[in-house]
Amino acid sequence: MTNSWLHCDVLSDAERLQVLDLINRTEQAIGREALDETRRRGVVHGWRAQHWLRYDGDTLVQYAVLTEGEPPSLEVCGGGFDPSLRDAVLAIHPAVDWWIRHHPVTEGEIVRRLQVHSIDMTPTAVSLPEGSLVRTFESGADEEAWLTQNNAAFTDHPEQGAWRMADLHSRIAEPWFDPSGFLLLEFDGKLAAACWTKVHELYRERLGEIYVLSVAPDFQGRGLGKTMLLLGLTTLRNKGVKRAILFVDATNHPAIALYESVGFRMEREDYLVRFTNR
Repeated sequence: MTNSWLHCDVLSDAERLQVLDLINRTEQAIGREALDETRRRGVVHGWRAQHWLRYDGDTLVQYAVLTEGEPPSLEVCGGGFDPSLRDAVLAIHPAVDWWIRHHPVTEGEIVRRLQVHSIDMTPTAVSLPEGSLVRTFESGADEEAWLTQNNAAFTDHPEQGAWRMADLHSRIAEPWFDPSGFLLLEFDGKLAAACWTKVHELYRERLGEIYVLSVAPDFQGRGLGKTMLLLGLTTLRNKGVKRAILFVDATNHPAIALYESVGFRMEREDYLVRFTNR
């Protein structure tokens, strides 16, 4: 019989390896990411969080991670929902926001919808604006300018608008980071727009991603978002990627219109669902 959910603030070395094995096995089974990138990185690097584990005998069969916030945010490996976990979490916390992926939502209050859009790669011509320069990101020189531009572009975004230098450096240190896929567009030395791409090398399908696409407020309304999106897709295609994805809030209608204009189509919609103990 499967035991009850257990929780801890820090995973032991043995637990961390069990969790990573479960994540890898789940991704092989479902053919997509089993856990949000930041949460997976938290497991890899041993970051403090509230970790929930469920065993069948000595075998780890379910894992979830709860991260800080008001209310805290939770995700189960594989993106599912378990009423017994909800009840266990709400016995400790008055409320929780739960990311549910590829699972019907029949309870709670949906507070956010995040869409995954995808595109099959085809050759696309890109015209650069007159007077612009496109180059790749240079570590040690471009961090401050990119952080300023990115955070200004995403002032109201719950994740993208609050990047810190440590956040950027931690991603630069990741094995997947490739500066050749991090494109910057400048006018007279001023950073106007950027497109950071990523290749998921370890998935069954070698998948590309438009990781961060941003245009500085002073340069918005000039079509630079589409220019950088096409440049990013061209970069991924030149690396042999056949399909690319991106994530976008369902309420961001201008961005969705832009993505659809170049051929992206919605593949799935994830839900952030709020549960309370009232």
